[in-house]
This record gives sequence, C-alpha cells and structure tokens, in this order.
Amino acid sequence: MMDEEFSDGYMEGEEEWDREGLLDPAWEKQQKKTFTAWCNSHLRKAGTQIEDIEEDFRNGLKLMLLLEVISGEQLPKPDRGKMRFHKIANVNKALDYIASKGVRLVSIGAEEIVDGNVKMTLGMIWTIILRFAIQDITVEELTAKEGLLLWCQRKTAPYKNVNVQNFHMSWKDGLAFCALIHRHRPELIDYYKLSRENPLENLNTAFDVAEKHLDIPRMLDPEDMVNSVKPDERSVMAYVSSYYHAFSGAQQAETAANRICKVLKVNQENERLMEEYERLASDLLAWIKKTTPWLENRTTDNTLPGTQKKLDEFRDYRRKHKPPKLEDKARLENSFNTLQTRLRLSNRPAYMPTEGKMVSDIANAWKGLEFAEKGFEEWLLSELQRLERLDHLAQKFRHRCQIHEEWADGKDGLLKSDDYKRCHLSELKAMKKKHEAFESDLSAHQDRVEQIAAIAQELNALEYHDCITVNTRCQRICDQWDVLGTLTAQRKRGIEEAERILEKIDQLHLEFAKRAAPFNNWLDGAKEDLMDIFIVHTVEEIQQLLAAHEQFKMTLGEADKEFQAIMGIAQEIQRMAQQVGIVNTDNPYSTVSPQDIGNKWSEVRTLVPNRDHALHNEMVKQQEHERLRRQFAAKANQLGPWIEKQLDAVASIGVQMRGSLEDQLTKLRQYEQAVGQERPLMDEVERYNQAVQEAMIFENNCTSYTMETLRVGWEQLLTAIARNINEVENQILTRDSKGISETQMNEFRLSFNHFDKNRSRRLDPKEFKACLVSLGYNIREDRQGDADFQRIMSIVDPNHSGYVTFEAFLDFMTRETADTDTAEQVMQSFKILAGDKPFITAQILRQELPPDQAEYCIQRMAPYTGRDAVPGALDYMSFSTALYGESDL
Repeated sequence: MMDEEFSDGYMEGEEEWDREGLLDPAWEKQQKKTFTAWCNSHLRKAGTQIEDIEEDFRNGLKLMLLLEVISGEQLPKPDRGKMRFHKIANVNKALDYIASKGVRLVSIGAEEIVDGNVKMTLGMIWTIILRFAIQDITVEELTAKEGLLLWCQRKTAPYKNVNVQNFHMSWKDGLAFCALIHRHRPELIDYYKLSRENPLENLNTAFDVAEKHLDIPRMLDPEDMVNSVKPDERSVMAYVSSYYHAFSGAQQAETAANRICKVLKVNQENERLMEEYERLASDLLAWIKKTTPWLENRTTDNTLPGTQKKLDEFRDYRRKHKPPKLEDKARLENSFNTLQTRLRLSNRPAYMPTEGKMVSDIANAWKGLEFAEKGFEEWLLSELQRLERLDHLAQKFRHRCQIHEEWADGKDGLLKSDDYKRCHLSELKAMKKKHEAFESDLSAHQDRVEQIAAIAQELNALEYHDCITVNTRCQRICDQWDVLGTLTAQRKRGIEEAERILEKIDQLHLEFAKRAAPFNNWLDGAKEDLMDIFIVHTVEEIQQLLAAHEQFKMTLGEADKEFQAIMGIAQEIQRMAQQVGIVNTDNPYSTVSPQDIGNKWSEVRTLVPNRDHALHNEMVKQQEHERLRRQFAAKANQLGPWIEKQLDAVASIGVQMRGSLEDQLTKLRQYEQAVGQERPLMDEVERYNQAVQEAMIFENNCTSYTMETLRVGWEQLLTAIARNINEVENQILTRDSKGISETQMNEFRLSFNHFDKNRSRRLDPKEFKACLVSLGYNIREDRQGDADFQRIMSIVDPNHSGYVTFEAFLDFMTRETADTDTAEQVMQSFKILAGDKPFITAQILRQELPPDQAEYCIQRMAPYTGRDAVPGALDYMSFSTALYGESDL
C-alpha cells in the first residue's frame, strides 16, 4: 500500500487487503467520520464537499479534485462520461498520480473504489493522508509517525495528567488535545480548570475551540472516543496532524522570534558595556587630568609645617585615592577585552571608543600620572630634610649673632672716648695694655663674625624663607665690625701718641690682663662649643661628637691650672694693695675681672655635664632610629621577595601549560586570594615606613627595598593577576562559544607559547608563520604562498601593528567552525514574523517579542519606503544589516 517511507508499523499485514474481511465496526465508523471531515477541510477550498465517503468518490471526479487541492498540481483532464469505464478511468488517474509521488499501492484497484468498497476506500484515503499530511512531519530525523508522536510529547510535556505514548489510549480523556491548544494559544482554554474525570467535556472543549478558532473541523466524535475500548489510531493521527499543520506557522514564528531576541539581547548588552566603558573612561581620565598637575607641582611654601602637610596629602593619595582608581583601570581594561571578545564571537565589528578614550589613551595617561608621581615622595622628604637643616642653621645663626651682639654692645662708644688724654702715666700705660688686650679680643672675634657670615651665606644658598631678616642682621654685624676695626686703629694711634709722655706701667696688672684675656676668650669659646646646637642622623655621627667632647674634657685639667694661676695673680695684686694701702685696685689694663673669670669658669664646669646629658639623649634617639630602620627592613625584606616570587609565578602560569583553562583560572584566583591575605603585611610595612619618615630618617642601609619599590611591585602584582584572569576568562569564553575541545585549546596554547620566545604574549609575522606550519598549515615557499600568508595577516592583524596576539591567533584558528548568527539569518527571522512581507509593523513586533526588545526595534528601525508600504511600516532589512556593521544603533 505504501512506499518504504511509510513502513513504520501502520500497515504491517495489510499490504494484501482482505477483500472479504471487514474493519472493526467501531473503527470503521470513526475512520469514515474522520476521513470525511479531513477531505472536506480541503475540498471546501474548491467550493465543494462529500457526504458519503464510499459513494462520493466512486466516479473519481472529487477524488481527482481532492488531490489537486492538496498538492497544488494539475491532474490529467477527467473523463466526463457516466459509464462505469469512465469512472474507472478517472479513479485510475488519481491512483496513478498517488503512485507518481512514490507511494506503492498494493491490492487497491480502481474497480473496488468504483464499486464502493468501504475498506478499500478508507485504505486509499489513509494512504493520501499519510503521503500528503503526515509524511513531511519530521522531528530529529524520525519517521512520520515517530516524528508526529515526538512533537506531541514535547509540546505536552509541561502539563500534568498528560502522557502521550501512542495515538489511541493517550487521547481518550481529551487533556492531550487541550494541552496542545493551550501550549500554542493559552488564551483560548483555561487548561488548569480541566479534570481527567470529565473526558467528554474535555473533548468537546478541544474540538469546539479547534473548529472555531483554529479552522480545524471536527474529525472525531467525543462519545466514540470515550466509549471505544481503543480509539482508531488512524483517525486520531489524521486529526492530530491537522493540529501540527495549524501550529507549524506559529512554531516557525516562535523560532524566528527567539533568534531575533537572542541577537537583540547581544546588541543591548554590548551597548550597555560600551556606555559603561565610556563612563568609566571619562571618570578615570578626568581624575588623572586633575591629579597629574598636583603631582608635577614640585613647590612648597618653604616651611616645615607646609611641607609636612603636603606629605600627609600625598600619603592620603597613595592609600585612599589611587588604589580605587587602579582598580577602575584594571576593570576598564578587562571590560574592554571582554566586550571585544563578545563582539568578535557574535560576528560584530570591533568597538572603537570615543576619540581620546582608547585603552592605550588611558594607559598613556596613567603612565603620565605615575611618571609625575615618581620621586614625588623622595622630593618631599628631601625638602623636609633641607628645611630641617635650614631651621637648625637659622637657630645657630641667631644664637651666634646674639653672643656677638652682646659682646659688641657699647664697644664703639668706648673706642670713641678720649679718656686717655686725662689720665696719669700709670693709668695711660694700663689703658694702652687694656687696648692691646681689646685688640687681641677683637682679633679673636674675627673668626666668629666670619662664621656668622658663612651661615648667612648658606641660608641664602638653601633659600631660607626669611632670608631678608638674616641678611639685614648679618649686614648690620659686618658694618659694625668694620666700624670697630676703624675705631680701634684710631684709638691705638691716640694712646701711642700719649705714651711718649706716660712711662710707668704696672707689670702685675699687665700680666693679669695678658693671661686673663686669652683665657677669657677660651672660656667664651668653650661655652659656645658646649652650647652649640648639633644635627646628626646616625649613631656614628653622635659617636664622633661624644669622642670630641671626651677630648675636650681631657683639657680641663690644664685649664684648671691656668685658672688657678690667673686667680693667683689677682690675689697677689690684692695682697700687695693691702700692704701699701692702695684703695683703687681696679686693673687698668683689662676689662675682665677675676670675678668674671670665676663666674665663666664655674659656668663652663656646669655646662660640661649638661653636654654629657644632651649627647647621651641624642645617642638614645639615634639608637631608636636604628631600631626603626631594622624594623622596617625586616618586613620589607620579607614582603619584597614574596612579591617578586608571586610575579614570577603568575607570569609562568600560561607558559607552563599544565592543566585546563579552568585550572589556570583557579590558580590565579588562589594567587588573588593570597595577595589579599598579604595585604595586612603591606599595611604593616606602610605603618613602619610612616614611623621612619616621621622620625626624619632618610637613609636605610638595612634593606635594598624602599617603600616606593614595594608599592610598585604590589601594584604590578595586582594588575598582572587581574589581567591574566581576564585573559583566561576570555579564552574560556572563546573556547566554549567556538566549541573548542580542551585538547585543541592546549594544542593552540602549546604551539603559540613555543614560538613566543620572549613571553610577550604576541608573535611577529615570522614566528606566527612558523606556528601555523607547526599546526599543519601548508604555506608554500613561493609567490602564491606569500600572498596567502599576507591575506591571513590582514585577518589577524587588521591594524598592521606588526604582531599577532594570542586572542587574534585563537580567533583565526577557530573561525571556520564558528556557529554564529548572521545578518541574513536575522533578516530571515524578521521575514517569517512579517509573513514574507518586506516590512514589519510595530503591532507585530509587540505581539511576537518581549516588551523591551520590541521597543528596542521600534525605536531603531527606519520607516519602510517601498511602494507596497502601509502606514507605520518599518524597514527590518536595513535594521538587520546595521546590527552587524558600523551603525548608530
């Protein structure tokens, strides 16, 4: 009866018809009703119908008409006579047409049809139904019956109380019919109010809805279905096939809508990523633009508090402001790489950011920021060191000026006096010696004045903020010094002129004056040295000061002898004066009295232990500084090698080729977690560094690591881990999207790494060519081979950068097997939704697509301008093309 295509169990044992036998009466009744309704569903298109299936096909005319309506083809012209042989000829024309469609008819002859044989007539109609209504139903390459059954099972799978296993008992309660309708048109039936206990109601509901809303005529009788022990399989199949054909258009539209939704979702997500990239890039560039000039400004207010404030601001920048921006930069680069990978995998053009916001622009701006930042902290610390030195120098300057000004106070008035003209000879000689002693004292003060001038010059060279006051005071001292020199010379000449008259001199007073003056000067020098302000930075320097102080103390014995000798002269003068009764024992040759010498010597003796105490305290301070240096060095020497080791480990992950991409990603996540666990150590080193800085310690011989090198290494480690994680994630995305096996991915990575000798993650053309050859590419060594290779290079290096990245290499190796959507596929999907029209309407888009994606299309589709346009027509063709090209969508 049928072609081998239909040998799926339906007609087994029926190839030879039992001419005498009859169908089961219940089945025959069901088939007659079902097949009649099926035939009429097609004949009505030609404006006719049949009433009695075994009678109305006997002359062959309606049978030929049925085949023409079903096939859309023209059959031979029928014979119009009413004789038996005319009828047989027409039926044979119909049977010949059926046979021409590859259906092998067995035991069915025209005579049986003309004679009204019910069994033969129903068998012939079943053959027509199989060939023209069921044969084309194929699901997963199954046969017609199995394909139709699988379609029913899939569509009714979500519904409880429905279990389609066959085309007889599975349909008796009517729920399977209702489920098919609800699955495709849920608004027509409230399925969840139905019950298996009401099969007749369920069947009537399904058949009524199918006839009224789906244009599927009633082909089954609900009472027959319920009362039949086993409903007729062919009748149920014929009726169910009408459901399949009624919903096949909706199925096609559903598939098309799903494809469009998938494509639009890709575009919407890509646009969101582009907008996020633009926003992040703008914010980061604005911050860099605002921060860089601040780092480039290497000026201070030249004061310690102002410079310390600037250092505190820089610390806040390093700890609070820069780290989040570094994370933004890494997130920006990762987002850009992920976006480009998504675009490439979805067959979209690469994303070009707004001018000035390329990843390279951001990298260059960041490089400029770090260039401006480099050395900023060292500069600030050196400024603090310079200003501290300036502050000490200024104190030293004021101290020495004060001593000198106290000594010089009133000296010009004494030198201007002409008292030597009104004294006796002895007084004159004393006056002369006194003046000589003054000259000696004046000469001794020459060195102090020069020291004051030298300190002032150094303050000027170091740009001390109050140089005007320093210079004014220094100039005043120097001018005064010149005046004293001039006055001294004038007074000497006056005394020498008077000396010719006065001859007697008091030797004893003279000896006191001569010995007291230098000793007094030594006392002044000793006092000045003992009160001298010192600046040291190391234990060695304070040890040198302690040694010098010890050497000074060793001279105190000789000084004490000189003191006793001088005081002995004074006592001798007093004793002689008492012997002869001289009342005026003032020394005419010296301004220094024994009491002055005694007071100064006592003061020097007091200053010595004070100096001991000050030097001891400084030694303790420097030892504390050394402890801080070692404390910082211990942590720095622990953290520095760890960072270097982690950097090497991260760099070697992709090179060693051990394990899958997921293993690499897991390893990188572990490194990322390890860095987080080491963060407290980094913070601890920062705290030690701050303590070192606040102690004004500027050198550390205990470690080769500085805080800046540790910070740079730390940031490089964070960046390297983030970059490697992003690269591996993109490789996984590429592998999964392209359907690459782990073995293929390992082979690609192994080949690429083999030729990437310098581990730069890119190959030059020569290395890339060798890599292709190692993977089996046959690139000939001739002109044609060169042309082929240049074509490949234009694909993997479209920007002519001169190198091939691993991502471009991987994309090239998997391009041929990519299963990507195309503009043509999307266009075809819109065409299905539009009913083959060259335009679509907003109403259809809102009906077939989710609300947000429908509005996305409506807002971006251009109006359709063809001659057949209707109001509100939209151009889906240009929209589909724009999805895959340069556009403003």
